[in-house]
Formats: sequence, structure tokens, C-alpha cells
Amino acid sequence: MRHIFKCAQITFYIAPFMSLVIQQLGKSYGSQKAVNDISFQLKKGEIVGFLGPNGAGKSTTMKMIAGYLIPDNGSISICGVPASTSTLATRKMVGYLPEANPLYTEMYVKEYLNFVAGIHAITNPQNAVSDVIHTVGLTPEAHKKTGQLSKGYKQRVGLAAALIHNPEVLILDEPTSGLDPNQIIEIRAVIKTLGAQKTILLSSHIMQEVEAICDRILIINKGNIVADDSLQALQKKSGGLVFVNVRFAEKVAISLLETLPSAALVKGDGHQFKIQTTDADVLKKAILQMSVAHQLNIVSLQNEQSSLEDVFRNLTQ
Repeated sequence: MRHIFKCAQITFYIAPFMSLVIQQLGKSYGSQKAVNDISFQLKKGEIVGFLGPNGAGKSTTMKMIAGYLIPDNGSISICGVPASTSTLATRKMVGYLPEANPLYTEMYVKEYLNFVAGIHAITNPQNAVSDVIHTVGLTPEAHKKTGQLSKGYKQRVGLAAALIHNPEVLILDEPTSGLDPNQIIEIRAVIKTLGAQKTILLSSHIMQEVEAICDRILIINKGNIVADDSLQALQKKSGGLVFVNVRFAEKVAISLLETLPSAALVKGDGHQFKIQTTDADVLKKAILQMSVAHQLNIVSLQNEQSSLEDVFRNLTQ
């Protein structure tokens, strides 16, 4: 079944809802293969976390999608338009916020956004600037120079510049880097709201952030995609391991816990322990029986599903 999809005032017939299609994309720097023939697809209304160790190929991939770098091989299609044959058209459909947010610090916020609107040849720049300032929550600081803004508001200006031409696909490289906890929560809320209408590829080293706002997770390692799924599915694929956290009032020898059924790996400080297991119910029952047999008092006992950080480490180490 084919659908009509409108992007950047152009109508295309494409596979349903796919805003971004990457096929066999590759990029090398000399003899070093930065991105190794990767493929993935993103659909409209999806926020996808793009994770990987430093040097894994994340930023290179994002720059190729945004049109800043030319791939050595493979293809990029945005709203059904091949980037190789319609570079200008696809760039109009992409908004890009790089990790090093480039701003003209001597320009006022509205002045800078009007400048960006002019680059995109927006028909009614004043309305576009006003709308994007409201969308990203810049109204209280819109009268200031960008150099006078806090890091959080500078990030909002960069996000506004990436959004001002109403792109279909939004590429965000470490959008909350260097922000304080309150600013992080505010920027997350903006991204979550935008994700309802746009396709967002978000790179971050903050695992809790990805868990909080992303529908799906892509993990790249040494230029290769090593995971592409929901967090729940990745947790199951990583072995289905869960953890049991237990805290005792008394000091307990770790060797005592290591003998329990279903205890795979035990870490602790004498009172509090984190035990990796394939069957939490069996392990918790064994802990209760052990505590009775040795007259130990349990302060707390609870399950903990393997985190995104655990999944990430398993796939990239």
C-alpha cells in the first residue's frame, strides 16, 4: 500500500510513514572505516535514541543525514527523496542541532533567528520566528543577545534555528550536554512534544534521558549497527537477566549469597547486594530462607530490570 506524504511543500509517494531511510551507508577517513555499510529506517512521529561509544560513528552518520558530509557509499532518502539526486530538497527537510551549537553571540535572539529564516528563504519570517520562539520556550529571553544567555537557553536558540523551516526530520546531537537538571527536564519536554509531529534522531550519552523520551534505540559500535529495537526488546535479547537488590541489617559474607540458586553474579559491600539472576522469584525465595536459617534481618528486597546502561555495555564491550 502506498501513501501520499507531504514534506517541505513537495508531495511524494513512499512506503507508509517512513521519513528517513538509510541503506548500506558507509564513510571512511583514510584507512579508518568510520561508518560500515549501516541500514535503518525511521518513521514519522518516532523519537529514536542513537547511542554508541566515542568514535563509534554517531556524529559522522548524523552529519551525512544532514548533508554536511558526503557518504562514500550507500543511500539516504528523506520523505522518499534520494539525497544523492536532490541534495537541496532533502536538506530543506532536515533540521540539525550539532553538539557544538554554533551561534553568533553578538546577535540578538530574534535577529539571529531572522537571519536563519532568511537563509531558508521563508516567506513570512516574522511569523516563523515568533512561532518557533514560543515552541521552544524562548519568550522570556528573546530580547537578549545570544551571548548573554545561559547554556540552557543557548540550546533552545540552536533548537529554534533547527526548527524554524519546519523540517520533517530533526537530528539532535547531544542536545542536553552541559545543562543543569532543571534545564535538562525542560529541553526533554520540548523534544517529547516535537516528537509527536516529527521524526527525531537523538544522540546522547545520558542513558536515563534516552530511556525517558525515546521510542526506539539504535546502538552503533565501531561503525556497525549492533542493536535496533525498543528498550524492552533489547533487555530480553541481552539475556533476559534481571537483578535482585537486597539490604541486610547485619553484615553478610558475599560467599554466602554466591551459593544461592539462580545467583549469577553478586556485588555488594557487606550490607547491600546486587545479584544478577535469570529467575528473580527463585532467588528471592532462597534469600528469605537463608535469612531465616542464619537469623538475618532484611531491610529491603526488590527486583531491578537490566538498565539501558547494562544493555549498552553488553553490546559495546
